[in-house]
Amino acid sequence: MDQLSGMDASFLHLETPETPMHVGSLMLFELPEGYEGDFYEDVKAMLAKRLHLASVLTRKLAQMPFELAEPVWIDDNDIDIDYHVRTLTLRRPGTMAQLEQLVARLHSTLLDRSRPLWEMYVIDGLQNGQIAFYTKAHHSGVDGKAGVELAKVLYDTSPKIREVPPPRRKRSTGQYQLGVTELLQAAATNAAEQYRKIAEALPTAAKAFSTAASVVASQRVPRGERPLNLGLAPKTIFNDSITNQRSYTTMSVPLAEIKETGKRVGGTVNTIVMAMCSIALHRFLKDRNLLPKEPLIAMVPVSLRTEGDSAMNNQVSSVRVDLATDIKNLPDRFKAIHNSSEAAKAVVRELKPVLGMNVPVTGAPWLMTGLASLLGRSNLASRMPAAGNVLISNVPGPPMQLYMAGAKMLHYFPVSIPYHGSALNITVQSYAGLLDFGLTACRRVLSQEESYELVENLKKALKEIEALPSVTPASVGAAAPQPAELIVEQPGKSANKAKVAAVAKPEAPRGA
Repeated sequence: MDQLSGMDASFLHLETPETPMHVGSLMLFELPEGYEGDFYEDVKAMLAKRLHLASVLTRKLAQMPFELAEPVWIDDNDIDIDYHVRTLTLRRPGTMAQLEQLVARLHSTLLDRSRPLWEMYVIDGLQNGQIAFYTKAHHSGVDGKAGVELAKVLYDTSPKIREVPPPRRKRSTGQYQLGVTELLQAAATNAAEQYRKIAEALPTAAKAFSTAASVVASQRVPRGERPLNLGLAPKTIFNDSITNQRSYTTMSVPLAEIKETGKRVGGTVNTIVMAMCSIALHRFLKDRNLLPKEPLIAMVPVSLRTEGDSAMNNQVSSVRVDLATDIKNLPDRFKAIHNSSEAAKAVVRELKPVLGMNVPVTGAPWLMTGLASLLGRSNLASRMPAAGNVLISNVPGPPMQLYMAGAKMLHYFPVSIPYHGSALNITVQSYAGLLDFGLTACRRVLSQEESYELVENLKKALKEIEALPSVTPASVGAAAPQPAELIVEQPGKSANKAKVAAVAKPEAPRGA
């Protein structure tokens, strides 16, 4: 029995029928030459043998009485593999557009909370002969360490399917659910432990606040220059209440091309991604006479996990990055985006000990659930001041080639979470020399056709950035003091562990 942290549980409490809180992935596979088997049956058989390697696949929720405290994870010894792993076939001709629309529909439905919170779909019928594999798992259970475990289950680093040791037989207590007394005792013990940790962390927290205040003070700019400390975001069409219907599109670009462009024009991969989104959103809104005079602001997830921390919980916060859509000159806009990103990361770096604290609150489940329902049904999201306009995540993925059930993975597209007030989520993930984009949005705010238009704008934006003049080494140093990426959480000391952790969704929001 393992109690959820406040952050993990918040993904459950903030979930409504309009806002499913699961993250997902859409992968494309190439079958081995001359393959004549049934890929769905092969995947299902492989998973059945490996379920015990990842606790995220074998645990389910047990709610506290009267929702007085956060729920706990308990083992599920009766997993229906045919329910969790399904197969679908696209109608002819089997285009990528058909696949994206199917994934949008699959991503819009809630997971069954009486079972382990994950589903997987093997999808055939693509006209190019490839096989699609869509997965979704609840953000409350998909964290950094769970990503490592999930990678061990799904993927191999060669076409040969590795053998794993069988599971050990578990001793059952005979109980289907835990008793009320056991649950309340677990809640009280967990709360006492969390308050003890808070008390121990107070000196560190005071130091963190002091250092962060110094960093913020150092970021003040002379009068007339662009400030690094951002105000509220302007209202846009994306700052609205959403429905559960989704639009979804993908695109892919070579990662080496992005890295080379970043070095040449004085930025990081993250800066390139942010600049692409800035240009694309600017053009999209301007074409509709909906572009505000104030600059758009992106909400970007950042990891709070310290090196070596392998705790089974989400440790992620977010920063606000200036997309500088009010600056017409592209080099100046690019520099403003980069400086804003670096300034935000500098503050979060100092506040990590504080932002990662887990503070138990009695009655938090029903309180947060009520507020989430109110936010969606009262249309408050379109009336309240906005902290940001769009969610943008940049997730470092595995650099090596991966395989599943002998098939070669070609693409690893993320599928993420829009929410009330942030109807568009643009998530980017690197994989085997590619940078794969996934645009997930509320279909009422951004239709499928409009999402395709936004993808075309992203492609045009990259060409505009590539056409920027090269900068001198001195100016690169001034604009990019810390060439780091904004990432979702990814634990582990060794490089190999970090690579494996990145193959599953963090983050996130993949959102998770």
